[in-house]
Amino acid sequence: MDDGRAPAARARRGVASRALKKEDGRPTVSTRRVEKRRRLSRARRRGTRGRRAFGRRTRSAGAAFQRLVDIMAQLRGPRGCPWDREQTLASLRGFVLEETHEVLDAIDRGDHDALRGEIGDLLFEGVFLAQICADEGHFTVADSLNAITGKLIRRHPHVFDPQGRPLRTPGQVVQQWEQIKAKEQTDAGQRRAILAGVPKTLPALLRAHEIGTRVAAVGFDWPAAAQVVDKIEEEVAELRRAATREGAARIEEEMGDLLFAIANLARKLGIEPESALRKANEKFTKRFTEVEERFHAEGRSVHDATLDEMEMQWSAVKKTI
Repeated sequence: MDDGRAPAARARRGVASRALKKEDGRPTVSTRRVEKRRRLSRARRRGTRGRRAFGRRTRSAGAAFQRLVDIMAQLRGPRGCPWDREQTLASLRGFVLEETHEVLDAIDRGDHDALRGEIGDLLFEGVFLAQICADEGHFTVADSLNAITGKLIRRHPHVFDPQGRPLRTPGQVVQQWEQIKAKEQTDAGQRRAILAGVPKTLPALLRAHEIGTRVAAVGFDWPAAAQVVDKIEEEVAELRRAATREGAARIEEEMGDLLFAIANLARKLGIEPESALRKANEKFTKRFTEVEERFHAEGRSVHDATLDEMEMQWSAVKKTI
């Protein structure tokens, strides 16, 4: 509704705008200050809208997570599911491992639709484990969540502590994380060796990567990737000597040293070796499957093909896969 004030207000703004310009049309200092305040105001409004949207998403996620927790409690309750009620921490180990690998597979395939569901499955396994522990009187799901949120805040002082030292590189973050972790353990009277907490159940390549990361955080590391390449070449030479002069135990030892060095080269280059090897396995599988298909199209099988024939098909397939 136009009550007569809008035209007057526009007129006042026009007069003010003309007053804030010099005779040659350039803005005065006052004009620049006004524009700066307007930009800041717009930025604050955008920031407020962004925080509100983030808050809504957070509340939505919180409600959905609570629903999952409630469902799990009901499944394990007196009138719940017989299968869920009889599960133990030990019986869930295989399911946790399976769901973890399915998440990794979805990531490697770039399948976000599948990843959405697989992340949910993995979260479910975590809630399942926590509910079993709650039923046994050890701790609750909330205790687990409070433990991880507290840890994240404590070990990211550069983000959450106004007095925190700014960090610029991921390497600095990892180093700070390990230092804070060590201090927490010392303060609690629970100091452990740096490598004591690396799970032995990790896949070997991933464990080698983690071992290298832990000791690098205290400065025990190669200066650059080039030095790791030199180490790999040294290990290859030692493996060659062992393969021609030594027994199986020595060959296995040298092969392990070589794989350990390769895992640490991946770390220095910012590559997760387990993921890299999975992708290499998948690529080889696709290529060899295509080789089989080509022989099948000719009415033949790889079982009766010569090595030279398979090599020829392999070379052709490599150009397309």
